[in-house]
Order: sequence, then C-alpha cells, then structure tokens
Amino acid sequence: MVKSMGLEALALAAVVAMAFAPGVSSGEGMESPPEAIVQQAGKRPPVIVHKCCDSDELLVAQPKAPSRCMLVENDTDTWRPVFTSETGESNVLPAGGAGFEVVHGMTQCGAQPPWPVYQYPGSQDELVLLPNGRLRHFTLPPHSQEDHWDEDDPDRPPRHFFDFEQGSYCLDKVRQLSGSEVLFAALCAPDGDHGGGTVGRWASADFVLRLVVDPMLHALGIGCCIVVAVAHFVVPQLRDLAGNIVSSMCVSLIVAYAADTVRIFQGFGQHVSFLSADIILYGSLLTAFLWLNVMGYYVWKTFRSRNVYIRITDGKKYCYYSMYVYSCAVVFTCLAVFSHFFLDTAPAVKKPPPAERTLGWLGMAIFFTAIAFTVLVNVYFYVTTRQTILKMSSYGRIHQKMKFSFKMFIKLFLVITTTWLFLLLSWFKYDALYYIYIVINGLQGPLILYICICQRRVLFLVKKYCCFEGCLSPCCRPDDVPGSSEWGEEMASMNA
Repeated sequence: MVKSMGLEALALAAVVAMAFAPGVSSGEGMESPPEAIVQQAGKRPPVIVHKCCDSDELLVAQPKAPSRCMLVENDTDTWRPVFTSETGESNVLPAGGAGFEVVHGMTQCGAQPPWPVYQYPGSQDELVLLPNGRLRHFTLPPHSQEDHWDEDDPDRPPRHFFDFEQGSYCLDKVRQLSGSEVLFAALCAPDGDHGGGTVGRWASADFVLRLVVDPMLHALGIGCCIVVAVAHFVVPQLRDLAGNIVSSMCVSLIVAYAADTVRIFQGFGQHVSFLSADIILYGSLLTAFLWLNVMGYYVWKTFRSRNVYIRITDGKKYCYYSMYVYSCAVVFTCLAVFSHFFLDTAPAVKKPPPAERTLGWLGMAIFFTAIAFTVLVNVYFYVTTRQTILKMSSYGRIHQKMKFSFKMFIKLFLVITTTWLFLLLSWFKYDALYYIYIVINGLQGPLILYICICQRRVLFLVKKYCCFEGCLSPCCRPDDVPGSSEWGEEMASMNA
C-alpha cells in the first residue's frame, strides 16, 4: 500500500513537471542542441563586398583613356577579398564567421564621379578591407607603410584613416601598362576632414577645375554664342549671308557646349548615354567647322568673282550651303557610329553598360579627320584670298564689307582651330594639358562674342536696334549718329 502510494506520487510529480515545462508539447522554448546552434549561426547574413568589375574581369589601364574592365585568362588573375582585422592581422574571417558575398559594379556617387585611389609599393594610400565589410583608407606620411599598425611604438607617425560604408566603395585590381598589378578603389569621397587632413572635394584643385570651373565656363560660352546668334538674327543689316553663316555656326557650338557639359557630370550614368553625348558633341563640332569652311569659301568666291554685287539676304545660296553642311555632317556621323559598333572592337573586352559607353577611337578619328581636312581647306582660302586683296588697287562699299567678313573669318578660324588643337592635346596623360584646354575652351565663347559683336560697325547697329534711351547702363544706350539707312550708317560710324 505504501509502495503504491509512493509510485503514484512520483507519477504525479512527473506530470506536474511536464505541465509546467515551457513549450514541451510544441517544441518552443527548448534549449537547442549544439548542431542547431551551428546551423543558426551559419544562416547569418553574409558580409557584402563590392567589386568594381565582374567576377571574371579586372581593370586594365588603357593608353590615353580610362581603365576598362576586361576578361582575364584564368581565375588566378582576378581580385579576391582579403579581410584584415583592426589590429592589422591579415586573412581573417568576416565578422562572426558569416561568410561574404561579392557585389559587382562600379560605385555610383550621385552627381559626382568616384574618387580613384591606388595602393602600390611606396604609395601614401593603403586600402584595408575590415571584417565587417567596411573599407578603411589610410593616408600615410612618406615611407611609413610598415609601422602604422603598431599602437605602442612612440615613433609611429600619426595614423589618419577614414572608413567607407558598404555601397560607397568598390575594390578591384588594375593591370597597368607596364604589366604590374596594383589594388584600386573607387570611393565616394566625403566632404570635410578625412583623417585629420582635408581631402574633401572642394579642397581638390582637380575637382574644382573639372566639375566647377569647367561647367561655369561652358555656361559662359553658351551665353556668348546665344548673344551672337540673336544679334545676327535680329539686326536687319546683319542678316546677310555672312551673318546667317555666323548664326548657324554659333548654334552648332551651343549644341557642342551642351553635349560636353553632359559628359562632365559622369555621376548621372544611370540616366544619360555618354555615347550619345559624344556623338552629338563631335557631330556638332564638325558642323561648326563646316560652317566656318562655308564662310571661307563664300569670301574666297566673292573676291574672285567679277560680279561682286551682293544682296542683303541671299536665301538660295544659304540653302545650298546648308545642304552641304548638314549632309556632310550626317554622313560622317553615320560613318563614325557604324565604325564604333562594327569595326572598333577589341578581343576579350566586355562591353560596358550603355550608360557608360563612350565613342571609340576609330569613331573619333573619323570626326577629327574630317575637321582636319576643313582646316587645311580654310588655310588655302585664307592664302589665296589674301593674295587677291593685296592685288586690288581700289575698294568699293561691297569690297569693304567683304574685307570685314574676311577679317572676321580669319579671327574665328584662329580661335576655333586653337581650341580644337588643345582638345587633341588634352587627351594625353597629363592633367596640366587638360587644365589648359579648360581655360582655352572657356575663352572661346567670349572671343567669338568680341570678334562678331564688339566691333564699331556691329555695336552701332546693335545699339540702334536693341537698345533704348531709358537703359540703366550708359554703354547700352543708342548712339546719336545721323546718317542714311542700310550700309551707309555703319560705314559712317567706321569713318570709312
């Protein structure tokens, strides 16, 4: 009897214990076995690492062009992430042993291009991939790459660094022209202080010149060309054939300035096509040179002709010249586009995404060969026309007007051709040449305005038709010069 009561008590205690044990029936709240703990740890989200090119590619330096992602012959040549701890220990596991995942693609930094950083023997930059996926960029004094990790060294130079979050950087290898390979990072550079030293974008002369001064000079050039085009369109005496040619040339330069401005801000790579911007830029530049060529031919033909009578508006000739200019521009543009897509190919090169494509060297060669040909023809027009003018013993009003057009043609030819030559020089691997081109290209618009508008005859006509007595600026008030209409007014103002 006592034994049976003891057994019942034990059974009742067991039932009560099972009833109060949490989650016994459903399995919730039970302590997980070691195998379950390992599986749960293995399901932690991996650390994200950003690679600039695809998994089977690396960056390869190009002569006179930005580096491009190219396929590699074997997997050993590609870049693989190596994690380094906070204390400088290399080849460590990612944080928590969660593994890592590589995301491919160049860094997008909004309206600004990424900041390129290279790590090579002897450089003052060191790139360290931390176990948590952040990229630490050290800026080091010269010859201090070996001891900046030692915290206890009293002679250790100051250690300046900045940690870039995931998504604000990408890493890869760059194969240089010499064959050596260095570590490369494209960073979204922060504004302000970077490790005690100011490396913000506004402290970089290259950033200010390329992304601040250059767009401002482009806007200045567009404004100057608009003033010239409007003046030759509004003033009746300037709407002759030479004036229409100048207006058309300025419109072409306005389009070229606008397309070049789009190419400056490469951070909007997801929204525009840089290939289209290149085609519009070089096509418009070729059109401007063709209009300049037409102007040289018009002056040359007029001085060689026995009948020098010129009507104020010669619409028929302007239509012929327009057909010549735009048909040549369309033909050369189509040839350049065709050569870019079907002839200008390189083996083992992966095509970049459409937003990042630019016109190839063969396409640019077609455009610039045509421009070089027009330059040579214009030189011929200048030499022969100058010889004809020197042989003339007397000048009428028509000859005076054409002589003025000839001088304007020579000045425009020198300005635009000089800018084009510096554009060619800017393709060399020297930043100084590109900075000089920025200045020359910025001066092109104001010089065109000075050549075409800021002359005594033209200013007299512009003030007469575009200014009024109540203007706030005295220089914009019309001059009180009596005289007859049409060409006699400006000839009187020139004391001719």
